[in-house]
Amino acid sequence: MKIVEYFNTNMSKPKILLSHNDFLPAIIDQLIKMFEVKIINKHMVDSTYQDLLDNIPGAFGLIISGNNILVDEHLIETAGPSLRVVSSTSMGYECIDTNALKKRGIVLGNTVHATTDRVAELTVGLLIATARHFLDANQLLKSGKLPTSLGTGLTNSVVGIIGCGNIGIEVAQMLSGFKLSELLYTSRKPKPEVECLGGQLVSTNDLVGRSDYIILATVLVPETMHIINKDRMALKKPNAVIINVGRGRLINQDDLVDALRTKRIRGAGLDVTTPEPLPLDHPLITMDNVGKSFVALSYLILLDEILLKLLWKKHSLLLIILLQYSITNRCPVK
Repeated sequence: MKIVEYFNTNMSKPKILLSHNDFLPAIIDQLIKMFEVKIINKHMVDSTYQDLLDNIPGAFGLIISGNNILVDEHLIETAGPSLRVVSSTSMGYECIDTNALKKRGIVLGNTVHATTDRVAELTVGLLIATARHFLDANQLLKSGKLPTSLGTGLTNSVVGIIGCGNIGIEVAQMLSGFKLSELLYTSRKPKPEVECLGGQLVSTNDLVGRSDYIILATVLVPETMHIINKDRMALKKPNAVIINVGRGRLINQDDLVDALRTKRIRGAGLDVTTPEPLPLDHPLITMDNVGKSFVALSYLILLDEILLKLLWKKHSLLLIILLQYSITNRCPVK
């Protein structure tokens, strides 16, 4: 298998490096009109730091997905002075050394608003599927048995959202149609969009202790690393359910496994894990009682084809605009 595939090998055009081969053909077709496109011929989960290091010299732009590969100072130095833009299809960019980009005047692109409604829809879907035991019921029916539990609904429950940015606000608005007892949230400052729905700004510990359903929608920064850990697990109600659509490392996964094993919490709906995907021998997949704790491993957000088209349209346009602009100007980092 060729590690790299080339499209439009006109060497007079700026080179764009794509970190894997899972991109939509329509987007590649758009890029090759203006760029020499170089693609790492591996799936996103298989692409490595060394693959980027070997192929980035001379690149005008780098497009990455996910957070499994670091874009550090060494990689940026290896690219050379031609590098003008690093673009991620994720909202978060914790894998990118932003200081190294700033020093060189390289533009950073990420995805903010294009994903909000779809991620929020999938968050609410994952919440209901986990609360109502959809996965477990489906498995029982396929084995010829009737479900023994329908779980619990959202009516009269307390929902807490950790990290009330664009997605958190959208989730809160979608949940306003349910008859919640309380809606809690954490944020650096009050959010009028949530408070007009009856939302209360509280501390993380207060939210964890009071909530029946805890939704993690915050960014991953040093302050939020393992924001859900053994100590906070001890604060939870025994019937609490955790939903994580942020980053896998927001949760100490070993502590989560222990809490599920000992039934200190009722369940977890995880769209993100560490690593992604989980190995088949990971406790979250293999433990019998984890299945009974109604863990849902979805990764659905990565599979929304319309969302992918929106993301790549945005990043293709960013590259084209920067190419035109940077002929005479050095672009500053976002």
